[in-house]
Amino acid sequence: MAPMARSTDISPLSVLLSRVDAVSDGTPPRDVVPCGFPSLDKVLGGGFRRGDLIVLGGDIASGKSALALAFAIRSTALHQSVGFLTAEMTTERVLERVLAIEARARIDDLRQGTLDDVARSNAGAVALRLRSNLPLIERLPSGAGAASVAKLLDAIPEVGFAIVDSVSALSSGTRAADDELATSIQDLKALALDRDVAILTTAPLPHLTVRPDRRPTLDDFGALGSVKQQADIVLGIFRQDMYEPSRDIEGATELLIRKNRNGATGYVDLYFYAQWMRFEDMLDPDR
Repeated sequence: MAPMARSTDISPLSVLLSRVDAVSDGTPPRDVVPCGFPSLDKVLGGGFRRGDLIVLGGDIASGKSALALAFAIRSTALHQSVGFLTAEMTTERVLERVLAIEARARIDDLRQGTLDDVARSNAGAVALRLRSNLPLIERLPSGAGAASVAKLLDAIPEVGFAIVDSVSALSSGTRAADDELATSIQDLKALALDRDVAILTTAPLPHLTVRPDRRPTLDDFGALGSVKQQADIVLGIFRQDMYEPSRDIEGATELLIRKNRNGATGYVDLYFYAQWMRFEDMLDPDR
């Protein structure tokens, strides 16, 4: 009897080991999407991962949209295909923020055309640099649900990272708020897995002011526990100067990693320049 031919099928374990070997020299894994803030990327093992749902929460006016946009800008600069989907701002307003963040220009000066010659020259250079290196910015219809997110993702070539600002915009208002929020979280997680894309969504946490320690916890995200259960990474912004403006702590920001399904939790130190809507990594402040 002739010997049985050895199967040429490659097992999933063999594929996994091949990926391990491929990154043993320090090459980033294919499924990792760096956010561009070195402190956070280090804690997360290189960055966010395709298929993950990331929820970024904080108090009203804490800078959730600004930080999410910074992730989009920095990740795009690292050659990732990124979509920024917003129901919070028009496309023009988002671009205005991009220019303020990258040119270190005051929003009011941009709006009123009161930039001095140096700032105007800097803004022009930044605009030229970003012309072919911007995340794709799309307006997200309010109340349209995760189906609208999926449709917009179809328009982004080889998308690896999508930002939804904010998750509350996906609710139609036809059911209880927590119930709709829970459904939106579940739908976004399913979409991340189905499209093999990292999805980050922002979430307002407006009730933090009613207690002494305003640092966001997992329970603050509500959604019937859906964020705690479904999200792979949960991040919370804490800026103490929002609550104690008299102290010499302006701009100091803790980005709390409240859940990390694949690694460590803790926090990283950022700094927020409110006049520019710009966050910087305390370990890499000059990027």
